[in-house]
Amino acid sequence: MKDSPLLIEFELEVDGRWIAEVKDLPGVLAYGQTREEALARTQALALRVLADRLENGERIPQLKGLFDAA
Repeated sequence: MKDSPLLIEFELEVDGRWIAEVKDLPGVLAYGQTREEALARTQALALRVLADRLENGERIPQLKGLFDAA
């Protein structure tokens, strides 16, 4: 897995809903009535997937700027 920001891609569906997806995390996609709602749902899902991977000892991308250890 690459060590760079997770890119969230957006698409406006024909029914007016937005879909947001993180291609580097299979299955991480969510719909929203607005672009912002789709973004928030996708970010929350991505964090849950990353947390699950950490708990199971799997590799995750370097999350620069998200955490700082004292």
